[in-house]
Amino acid sequence: MSRPLLVVLGPTATGKSEFALRACERFGGEVVSVDSMQVYRGLDRGTAKPGLEARRRAPHHGIDLADPGQDFSLGDFVRAAGEAIASIQEGGGLPVLVGGTGLYLRGLLKGIVEAPRRDTGLRERLMALAERHGAARLHRALARVDPGAAARVGAGDRQRIVRALEVYFTTRRGLSDLIRESPFGPDRYASVKVGLGMDREALYKVIDARVARFFADGLVEEVVRLRAAGCPDTANAFKALGYRETLRHLRGELSLEEAIALTRRNTRRYAKRQWTWFRKEEDVAWFAIDPSDPDRFSAPLGHAARALGRE
Repeated sequence: MSRPLLVVLGPTATGKSEFALRACERFGGEVVSVDSMQVYRGLDRGTAKPGLEARRRAPHHGIDLADPGQDFSLGDFVRAAGEAIASIQEGGGLPVLVGGTGLYLRGLLKGIVEAPRRDTGLRERLMALAERHGAARLHRALARVDPGAAARVGAGDRQRIVRALEVYFTTRRGLSDLIRESPFGPDRYASVKVGLGMDREALYKVIDARVARFFADGLVEEVVRLRAAGCPDTANAFKALGYRETLRHLRGELSLEEAIALTRRNTRRYAKRQWTWFRKEEDVAWFAIDPSDPDRFSAPLGHAARALGRE
């Protein structure tokens, strides 16, 4: 707890990645991505995954950890990120956590429920049942054995339904019971938390431009390649913003223009949810970012320097 991490949080498109790179350059840090979709190899065009130039500026961890057809869980992330943090600190560097997946950040900082590891055979059987009968039928089964878990999981969220049933059949106890007995406690890591916000209208303009760039850079073609390589439409990776809308376009349900417009709308709504989540995070120093100001990161970098004792 004596060597704090730097945590950069806030809604999507507020400049977290660039701020993190500048912090790494200034303080000798390495980036640990806290993004549930950047973990998938091949999901590049629509996830704002750091490119070669960003990776030259600072080492990155937490990206390209799983194939897109795999399910990558919160537990998988917490284990991988914990190992990355330990490695960075052993080398004398500063871990800089950055990303917009609030649950991943909370699980990493506070720890997660000690649930059993995956049972591959059981998971495959449950997945086959979901494929044959639909996720809603498995959700009804979950409601019978673990009503608490079923209440928190959507009837179409196959991955989480299967995981909750897997826990129940492995332990004969509900995942909701395990969560209730292992509440989130104090942070496991000392940290300096910097939050980046932005005026709503300015943020929406940045989001709209970013979405347009994703599609212009080949998001549709990327999804075509992933499907051709065997990634099923039901893969968790295809729940990512932009990818699910692109799938609907490729299936003929939406025109390209409709897919782009829907991605913009859904991304705006996601930013609102992120703002609500992160505002509940404790001990965050918040800074309003003006995307047109070339000196926009000066104040949060100055705060981080003072809080880390790196002035």
